[in-house]
Amino acid sequence: MFGYVIANKEALTNEQLVKYKACYCGLCNVLNKKYGNLGRNTLTYDMTFLIILLSSVYILPYGEDCERCVIHPIKKHVYNYNEVTEYAADLNIALAYYKFLDDWKDDNNPLSFIESKLFKKKCLQIEKNYPRQCNVIKKSLKKLDEVEQSNCNNPDIPAECFGELMGELFVWRDDDKKEILRNLGFALGKFIYIMDAVMDLKSDIKHEQYNPLVTFSTSNFRPILEMLIGECTIEFEKLNLSQDVEILRNILYSGVWTKYEMKEKRYENGTKSI
Repeated sequence: MFGYVIANKEALTNEQLVKYKACYCGLCNVLNKKYGNLGRNTLTYDMTFLIILLSSVYILPYGEDCERCVIHPIKKHVYNYNEVTEYAADLNIALAYYKFLDDWKDDNNPLSFIESKLFKKKCLQIEKNYPRQCNVIKKSLKKLDEVEQSNCNNPDIPAECFGELMGELFVWRDDDKKEILRNLGFALGKFIYIMDAVMDLKSDIKHEQYNPLVTFSTSNFRPILEMLIGECTIEFEKLNLSQDVEILRNILYSGVWTKYEMKEKRYENGTKSI
């Protein structure tokens, strides 16, 4: 379900692209140092957005370093990090752990069971550090599973479950910014859930898997998606940010459509609708 909150790299300046990649590499570096290669395998660009957003909200500077890694073994590359990077890395692991548990429960996938065991001890410590966030992640995923198992055909209900999960991740500090950040995360979570349902609709119908959009008579879901991301950008603009604001706007106004538009073009070339 993750992987939609990404930048439109072609629309970034070279300086912005370097900064974006450095924040992504910083998250990768922290995941590797704290949780090893298995932790690094959970890396997503979605959490990079959260790092840049919270760093901008709280005007936090970044530390900078340069190194080679397994992914870039030949040439050294710059990476940025700060305390939000640590926060994002920890919650990234928590999300992966609960997802492994969910997959094991639903599919009896032995690999998911093994992966959950490998993360369990680390996740128990994360739960102690971030009880509020982890509590909401667990409750939201449980509720989402129940809704999906009931074959609910109202997309608002499962989307709100995922929205509640995302909203809580965006609240890093208990201050006057928390409600805007929670609302922003909630709206973004709803958008992600519906976007994922749109992208998977044909495959889910073919394989008889749950999708809340199967009863819809239309194949044009763009107006719904535009409304959902519009709710998110309204909350974002309330923050009146200045640090890296163009990167963040690139992601919310353009980047989140990248995969949708790529798929849409493929269908247009094949004279089919998305």
